[in-house]
Amino acid sequence: MAAHPETTAQTLSWKVGGMDCASCAAKIRGAVERLPGVSDVRLSVMSETLTLALGPGATTPEAIEKRVNGLGYTTAALATPATAHPAAEQDACGCGHDHGGHAHDHDRKHDHSGHDHAGHDHAPKGAKSAAAAKDHGHGLPGHVHEATPDGASWYQTAKGRLVIATGLFLGAAYAAGLIWPGIGHWAFILACVVGVAPVARRAFAAARAGIPFTIEMLMTIAAIGALFIGAAEEAALVVFLFAVGEVLEGVAADRARASIRALGDLVPKTAIVEENGATRQVDAASLRIGQVVLVRPGDRIPADGEITDGTSGIDESPVTGESVPKTKGVGEPVYAGSVNREAALRVRVDKAAEDNTIARIIRLVEEAQEARAPTERFIDRFSRWYMPAIVGLAVLVALVPPLLLGAEWSVWIYRALALLLIGCPCALVISVPAAIAAALSAGARQGLLMKGGVVIETAAKTGLVAFDKTGTLTQGKPRVTDVVALTGSEAEVLAFAAAVEHGSSHPLAEAVLERTRTDGIAYKPAAEAAALAGQGVTGKVDGRAVFVGAPRHAESRAPFDKRARMAAEELEAAGKTVAAVIVDGALAGFIALRDEPREDAAAAIAELKAMGIRSTMLTGDNARTGAAIAAGLGMEHKAELMPDDKVAAIKAFSGETAVMMVGDGINDAPALAAASIGIAMGSGTDVALETADGAVLKSRVRDVAALIRLARAAMGNIRTNIAIALGLKAVFLVTSVLGYTGLWVAILADTGATVIVTANALRLLRFDAGKAS
Repeated sequence: MAAHPETTAQTLSWKVGGMDCASCAAKIRGAVERLPGVSDVRLSVMSETLTLALGPGATTPEAIEKRVNGLGYTTAALATPATAHPAAEQDACGCGHDHGGHAHDHDRKHDHSGHDHAGHDHAPKGAKSAAAAKDHGHGLPGHVHEATPDGASWYQTAKGRLVIATGLFLGAAYAAGLIWPGIGHWAFILACVVGVAPVARRAFAAARAGIPFTIEMLMTIAAIGALFIGAAEEAALVVFLFAVGEVLEGVAADRARASIRALGDLVPKTAIVEENGATRQVDAASLRIGQVVLVRPGDRIPADGEITDGTSGIDESPVTGESVPKTKGVGEPVYAGSVNREAALRVRVDKAAEDNTIARIIRLVEEAQEARAPTERFIDRFSRWYMPAIVGLAVLVALVPPLLLGAEWSVWIYRALALLLIGCPCALVISVPAAIAAALSAGARQGLLMKGGVVIETAAKTGLVAFDKTGTLTQGKPRVTDVVALTGSEAEVLAFAAAVEHGSSHPLAEAVLERTRTDGIAYKPAAEAAALAGQGVTGKVDGRAVFVGAPRHAESRAPFDKRARMAAEELEAAGKTVAAVIVDGALAGFIALRDEPREDAAAAIAELKAMGIRSTMLTGDNARTGAAIAAGLGMEHKAELMPDDKVAAIKAFSGETAVMMVGDGINDAPALAAASIGIAMGSGTDVALETADGAVLKSRVRDVAALIRLARAAMGNIRTNIAIALGLKAVFLVTSVLGYTGLWVAILADTGATVIVTANALRLLRFDAGKAS
């Protein structure tokens, strides 16, 4: 880490091993923020990184590493961006990498429960530290869920090796007891000491940091207490089962990360850059905007960009989930991680590696991990007083019966120790973040992004979905829906229109030209083509004068009979834009155009209705078009709305129920921010994606229902987990006090509950949100 000028602060980053939940991150933050000169502490659970600003002449990087390592976590320094003042703009993902100057609005949107997204705390530093000091229980310093390194098995981790060593010593103790009964007791003591030593070391490190009530401390007290009352065999078994539980938790957490790591692996490591007619292979991460890369058939595209040469089928399923390859040519966008199936392409890089589509997905999911759900925060607050209460109850169980009733000390101390073990809140505290992490990962794989637990909770409560029209419910560009020929054939009407519209970039002209290409209609570009401002276009086709424009302007050029007027009015009543085609002063026919609903829009509205959710369309389009589109989809609507009108409508709806807003454009950003939850279409603008709380990357309307379905499944999973955790605690707390269950049953119940809720949460990884229940 290079020295920096005295007037600035270093921005430093570390990879932190063992940080598997939001509580772990909070405890690291609390411990590190107490060090002099440390500010702007940011942690990302999904990427396991710690980033902070370190002032000059205060704490050294080595001291920070020592503090984190002392809490039982591992650290490895990462390359960091240039020195930055603590108040300077920071990247939003908390991963410590320079995102190419791509600024994220740190005040983009606070969730409605008061918790800030992406782990950016806006509370005073002192307040955060105080809160961290009080946050006892699962995930505290010392209570480490060690992540399995990429490509490594569980037994290659320190936790895994401890399980193996403790298991071997425990097995050897049982064997020794059978062969040499006299030394069996001492063998169990040795097995217990081997297993509990690292746990005790972490427990005392946490206590020195001012956090005495940790599961490690309870485990240490229980194990040492059991040895003193002669229960060495049970003490050794308890320590072994505890170690097994920790390994299982770490493996489960890594499973949730694996799907996100797999996304990152989609982008190729190298790219072929073409410069001055020559090609060379470079690191894909080093690609610069404006460079041209050669993508051969079968290769993955190394960067987001635009095709400059070639036409090929592009398999975008790794990015969007769409199973059918799309044929793309010059001028069309492509995404990093997509597969070029057919022919060589040249692609101009439009976005740096850190800002490509996949990097943004990963960054959004990482940020989401820091936005904790209200349920999770409540359980954290609950555990702060729960742990001391359990310790106090255990003390009473150990002292009151012997002192007041003359009961046997060893019996009631044993029961108190069992109570300490069963009282561990691990299963309860992990029940929410495990389900949230699994749901976020499952959603990311299916193209459904949600920025944290609070978004999942809010989405599950959605009672009304408000859709923008253009680009959300519709394709975002008009197409020809009807051709009415009054003289001649429909093909002739289209050919005359295409002839005078040839070369125009107007959306309506492009729609007419697209229809002629689709129908295979040949035409010759018009001579003397000209645009008449506010009226239409004119030109000559084989010497015949042609005009294409709105019916009200066309009537001055050709007579309209009753049939013609009725046809035009009928098309306009359906919310369609009508163009009249006049040839040599006679009306040849009409062409109707409309931005049509997406193919799945009607099915999506039906699915939402079946789920008990209302749908409404908010559009700035005219009332007639809005009514026609809404009627065809079977939904409510409000038309002719400006952006501030949409915000007002959202606020009015919010007084009745939780509102989800779905949009794609810059004009949708205020409404997305005003809604209980804002969802951006994946094909939308960067502004919409940044403002929103989530996104549907496949740009399918049905994915809105899928996202809500996933959120509901996650909340159902969380409720089940909490019921399991609390139910088992209640049963075994009673049986432990009454003496029906001993130490090993207590720890087995605790570990079992943790494993059950974790396994239940991991079921969400296989949840298919696209299937209507």
